[in-house]
Amino acid sequence: MSSAGQEAINLAKRAGLHLDPWQQFVLDQAMSEDAAGDWSAFEVAINLPRQNGKGALIEARELWGLFIGGEELILHSAHEFKTAKNAFRRIERLIRGCPDLHKRVKRYWQTTGEEAIELHNGQMLRFIARSNGSGRGFSGHCNMLDEAMVLGDGAMDALMPTMAAIENPQIWYLGSSGIGAPSVQLGRLRRRALAALEKGVPDPSLAYFEWSISPHVDECRPDCREHDDPGSVEAILKANPAVGYRLSVLKAERERSSMGPEGYARERLGVGSYPSEEEDAWSVIDEDAWRALADGTSRPSDPVVFSIDMPPERSHAAICVAGRSGQAVHVEVVEHRPGIGWVIPRAVELARRWNPAAWVIDGGGPAGSLISGLQDALKEAAAEADTTIDVIEVTTPKVREIGQATGQFIDSVADQTTVHLDQAPMATALAGAELRPLGDASAWARRGVGVDISPLVAGTLARWGLVTLPEEEDEGAPNLW
Repeated sequence: MSSAGQEAINLAKRAGLHLDPWQQFVLDQAMSEDAAGDWSAFEVAINLPRQNGKGALIEARELWGLFIGGEELILHSAHEFKTAKNAFRRIERLIRGCPDLHKRVKRYWQTTGEEAIELHNGQMLRFIARSNGSGRGFSGHCNMLDEAMVLGDGAMDALMPTMAAIENPQIWYLGSSGIGAPSVQLGRLRRRALAALEKGVPDPSLAYFEWSISPHVDECRPDCREHDDPGSVEAILKANPAVGYRLSVLKAERERSSMGPEGYARERLGVGSYPSEEEDAWSVIDEDAWRALADGTSRPSDPVVFSIDMPPERSHAAICVAGRSGQAVHVEVVEHRPGIGWVIPRAVELARRWNPAAWVIDGGGPAGSLISGLQDALKEAAAEADTTIDVIEVTTPKVREIGQATGQFIDSVADQTTVHLDQAPMATALAGAELRPLGDASAWARRGVGVDISPLVAGTLARWGLVTLPEEEDEGAPNLW
């Protein structure tokens, strides 16, 4: 058995990309070939915590496919557009910095949404975002699926049939630990790998690599040696192959001191949440129904309403807006970022620019702790001579109104009276959401601890806040954020 891995390693070095030992090992194993010269593994999955060098591994494989392997089309997709664009910029810099490779490039396509690298012989490396449906109908000889922890049946159903006519294709899945319901495909691959391990018989078409710990559970005895202590240095070393190269134990320990236990275990130690075979994503709202309401040209008109929400572990926060767009309501994720320190300053900035008709926060939810600080900040900003902010008080819906808001949101999708931009944070939240009883109604709940539904909750409350406002004349679409 041979491997093209060493060719990829050598080429990466020529381009100035020096790979860690773990990256070289993965390339050697994943790019092994059978007696006929075909890939031994049709599918390759790499599941490891963030910041370990996954991007460099992708770049080495893509460089080989372009400049040695002769792969006609390499399709690099990510869940979010910004991730795909960043990947394009990274490999473009590598190629431009290596004259021998750069002279073989005919064109660097930099049109937004159509980033690509085209060689003089017609080979092409394309970068697309899965969240907007791009890539349907393209048949890549090599398909690199980044952010594989957000990858469901819809994307796979569109991709797999296109590869049937490709000679010797290969699919790579690269992501961090599972985040619950959205991790459909990653969970499926992981189950296949574990089943093969248990049987002692390799999966003939899958090369699966994972770095993670198995944390102690409540039932563990004090002297348990079968599970790992999440607070130990050993756990860091076990889950992070880049320690000593691009990561340090000290950095990981600092992360642990500033993150919640669940977030640290997921992001740094690879402890994921994966749906079972029986679980289906998009259990409340049908994915096709939601995607059908996407309108990239839609913009909210005044008056607008903003809402803020965050998950219980306070790891992220979301700000959403709702405004009229013709006869429909436009719902948009304005901001969705890690941490919460940025929320109030960003909210004040939006208030200055938009002078919204209302701010809506669930006072009984995690974001309720922001209400007092937000109102104080809005009051201070409103006192400025050159600022117009009419609304300072935050609207806090009652329990029954939260149930009404959830029902209205669901009905609006069925009635096609909501439009959106098909943003990844909202789609991910919908994929991982379910309903919980709330009196005689229902409210949003997450299906797994790794799912962040704050964009969905904020969007739902912003929409409710808008439709409960007194009717006002449409003043037209204002400027973008």
